Amino acid sequence: MVDKGWLSVSVPYVTPGGSDSWKAEAATAGGVGSQRLVEVAEVVAPAEVAAALDIEPGGTVVLRRRLMLLDDRPVELTDSYYPLAIARGTALAEPRKIRGGAVTLLAELGYRPCHTVEDVYAREPTDAERKALALDDHRWVLGLTRLLTSGGGLPVELSVMTMVAEGRRLRYEMSID
Repeated sequence: MVDKGWLSVSVPYVTPGGSDSWKAEAATAGGVGSQRLVEVAEVVAPAEVAAALDIEPGGTVVLRRRLMLLDDRPVELTDSYYPLAIARGTALAEPRKIRGGAVTLLAELGYRPCHTVEDVYAREPTDAERKALALDDHRWVLGLTRLLTSGGGLPVELSVMTMVAEGRRLRYEMSID
């Protein structure tokens, strides 16, 4: 499936009220998408995360780490970070799947995402990423960093994705009012 390629569109992932966007995307490409929740924890934010979420350096965030699978093959590592003031005491901080997804929960909590900024880049994977994604020594990965902000520009989620690059296309669509 990965070798044939598939198209990934960001809109379903940043729109509240959807179903499992990854499962739906994989099905559209003729595959079965699933995910494994690897870790949910309060962690010290890496410098880039703290800056993006506009928190003090060394501040704590909630991390949700997932492994995305396509036809039971690992294709993406996703780390999503949430400000502690938003996530603590909610399902974002619990080690379980969130009904309707994190973006839907954020909207229900009063933090409806209104704007997203995404950066896409290619790089060599780390040894840990190479192992987790079952890549040989000659494969690169695509990275995608997505920052969601709610009304007034409040950062509510930063996701850092590391994807198998082979066969992957990313599409961006936007409406300009």
